[in-house]
Amino acid sequence: MASRDRKNSIKALFGGDIVPAGTESAPETKSLPPAGEQRAASGAVKAMGLTLSSITREAEEARALRQALQEGERIVSLDTGRIEASFVSDRLSDDERDDPDFLALVESIRESGQQVPILVRPAPAEEGAGRGEPRYQVAYGHRRLKAARRLGQPVKAIVKTLSDDELVVAQGKENAERRNLSFIERALFAHTLVGRGFERKLVCDALAVQKSELSRLLQVAEAVPFRFVRDIGPAPKAGRERWMALGALFQNGNGAEIEKAEDETASPRFRAATSDDRFQMLFDRLMRRTPKTAPAAEDLTRPDGVVFARVERKGKAVRIAFTPDVDPVFIEALKARVEEDYAAFLAAGNGAKAGKD
Repeated sequence: MASRDRKNSIKALFGGDIVPAGTESAPETKSLPPAGEQRAASGAVKAMGLTLSSITREAEEARALRQALQEGERIVSLDTGRIEASFVSDRLSDDERDDPDFLALVESIRESGQQVPILVRPAPAEEGAGRGEPRYQVAYGHRRLKAARRLGQPVKAIVKTLSDDELVVAQGKENAERRNLSFIERALFAHTLVGRGFERKLVCDALAVQKSELSRLLQVAEAVPFRFVRDIGPAPKAGRERWMALGALFQNGNGAEIEKAEDETASPRFRAATSDDRFQMLFDRLMRRTPKTAPAAEDLTRPDGVVFARVERKGKAVRIAFTPDVDPVFIEALKARVEEDYAAFLAAGNGAKAGKD
């Protein structure tokens, strides 16, 4: 019911059916149930996530689609096998594992069809050369493309010639208007664009952020090793402060953090957890200090190999512990000898210092 309502709201914005000729028609809309049944269904509608924000997003999509059609662009059905991903990735989600809404999207398209087309451009010459039929590259709509592939059906798309700059701006803005990228996904997106030579002003435009926020995004992307970011996933509940704290643990550590992170991310418990839980598990592991092990005592032995004393070190302090069978006369002689030798050592040191002056 929710998907049909959303479809009708999109149609209303266009003043009629928006599906072009030659494509499958939408399922017939059933008559509304009596008022009593509508009230009884309200809880189910809420459970399906029909919120004001989702309606607003779809209205924005419908307006954008109407503008595209008014500008003469048309919707075509494309074989998903002819469409390449964008040259810059912006998602860490592993479909339904880290994106529970993905399965809902698949079911929505299965039941009601694809309401909003994706945006593609003709693939760059070097990527589409020698493959026969024209190929395309996604600007936005990666999740809808994946859903169409899951269903084994063509995807509805608007084909538009875009420069690289136009593509990344469109990709970034579409993500902001639909399912927002998590902080770390935005950080990696920004880092990838800067690494590919895009001007920072364009990156700010694509992500709709100020220069100061872009600097923080890049700081985190450089501080946390990418392999661990990939292991964690999007972690939508982990915001800027928590990611910056994780980055500080990697940057300010003594190198043991990498070993601890590798051990944690390889555990079956970590792999089975949700993305947000994986973030917290790695953060907790790096915060946990490894207890220092005391250095082993050094044995002093007689010519026959029997231990007569042990040298124990604790920080800068050193302690020599003799076994009970050592002759006290020897210990007194050693004590006097140590005092004499240390006095000579100090004298030699002072003399060397005076010589330098």
